[in-house]
Amino acid sequence: MGSLTTADPAVVSDFSVAAANHAAFEPLNPEDVRACLHKAVDFISDYYANIESLPVLPDVEPGYLQRELMASPPSYSTPFDVTMKEVRASVVPGMTHWASPNFFAFFPATNSAAGIAGDLIASAMNTVGFTWQAAPAATEMEVLALDWLAQLLCLPATFMNHTNTGDRGTGGGVILGTTSEAMLVTLVAARDAALRRSGSIGVSGLPRLAVYAADQTHSTFFKACRLAGFDPANIRSIPTGPENDYGLDPAKLLKAMQADVDAGLVPTYVCATVGTTSSNAVDPVGAIADVAALFCAWVHVDAAYAGSACICPEFRHHLDGVERVDSISISPHKWLLTCLDCTCLYVRDARHLSDSMETSPEYLKNDATDSGEVTDLKDMQVGVGRRFRGLKLWMVMRTYGTAKLQEHIRSDVTMAKMFEGLVRADHRFEVVVPRNFAMVCFKIKASGTMTEEDADEANRMLMKNLNKTGKAYLAHTVIGDRIVLRFAVGSTLQEERHVRSAWELIKNTTNEMMMD
Repeated sequence: MGSLTTADPAVVSDFSVAAANHAAFEPLNPEDVRACLHKAVDFISDYYANIESLPVLPDVEPGYLQRELMASPPSYSTPFDVTMKEVRASVVPGMTHWASPNFFAFFPATNSAAGIAGDLIASAMNTVGFTWQAAPAATEMEVLALDWLAQLLCLPATFMNHTNTGDRGTGGGVILGTTSEAMLVTLVAARDAALRRSGSIGVSGLPRLAVYAADQTHSTFFKACRLAGFDPANIRSIPTGPENDYGLDPAKLLKAMQADVDAGLVPTYVCATVGTTSSNAVDPVGAIADVAALFCAWVHVDAAYAGSACICPEFRHHLDGVERVDSISISPHKWLLTCLDCTCLYVRDARHLSDSMETSPEYLKNDATDSGEVTDLKDMQVGVGRRFRGLKLWMVMRTYGTAKLQEHIRSDVTMAKMFEGLVRADHRFEVVVPRNFAMVCFKIKASGTMTEEDADEANRMLMKNLNKTGKAYLAHTVIGDRIVLRFAVGSTLQEERHVRSAWELIKNTTNEMMMD
């Protein structure tokens, strides 16, 4: 009988797999953890090292993965190397690479070594921090990270979990998954406060409640309103225009709210945005808060993208008046190097949120909660279970410091300014709205015999042709009834050369289109 050292490799492999399947199952065997994570870390490092050479958009058809991988789960185990091989061969080619330096669509989804490490450690600990007692360090880390970020943003002390003296404040924060969740929980809190204020018994007064936002507000707001039970007929989308750079006009807001009062409705909630998705418009926070105060309406500020820029003094004025709003949310996973998911919600009076969200079953009762000295973050969100999100945010701020984070923001804004200048210098294009932060809205402009409708079609075709090259990825929007291309700078790996290369691709693609 031959020895195993000279046997067919396939036989050895089959023998190894068979032995593994008969061994005791130890999913957290320390040596297996070490081996798997080392291989995963190598994969991640190689991915970032090579991502620039990958097509930003994949060339796959719907259902491709079902055809490439097993249609049914395996009965027996297989070496981790086989699993990783399938990830490389089938998953990576089907990914849209948001981390690519050639990604300019939507808003950035930034990341960093410290952010990845924080998320990895939190995932390994796998704590479920619904109460302080269930995970004291997870709760306290989240509170600390939120207060740190509040200080970077120069938010008033009323939004912080702890005052300057270290005492608990009346405000506070929670880290949620998305802006949608932040809107939903604040809408529910505002709804309940308005019902109490109007003397409604239960939800009988719900059909009378009205909510307001500009037509540039993210569509998730209108979805959250429906989920919170507001009558779609009472959701006001206030038109914006170039006269206010597509920001919400306080005069129009006042008119709409007064008209609703005259009709017997109760103004309940106003959503202001700092950096809208379509045009990066900035609603005037202070003026909106002044109008809403006349009707005792809740004001929420959605600063998901642009709020991160406000850690730089030169952008902080966009939050002027925030001390008069009721809540504000910022998503560091967009522009502050903290990987998904991480949306920071601050409220001026945390009791309004907990009054609506609190749940206290017997099995979660404990002395720490009863003492009133701790924050149970389950009472500031829709669900009960929650991830240890605070660790990665704290690790990003602790590792890089304020100066490096500001440098990161400023570098992106500088590159966007450069791109804006290149667009303005080409007579075929126009910048549609003034650039705010690091996104440029531009389009091929109608000129000569080209109508606005022709220009719309040309912009659609330009985007399609650009994206199918795999060398860049842009998205579009509609502003003033016209098709507009959005160029969002901010992918963590982006450098000036990537922006210039994208512009050359845009110019050359346009040249080819106009010659056809």
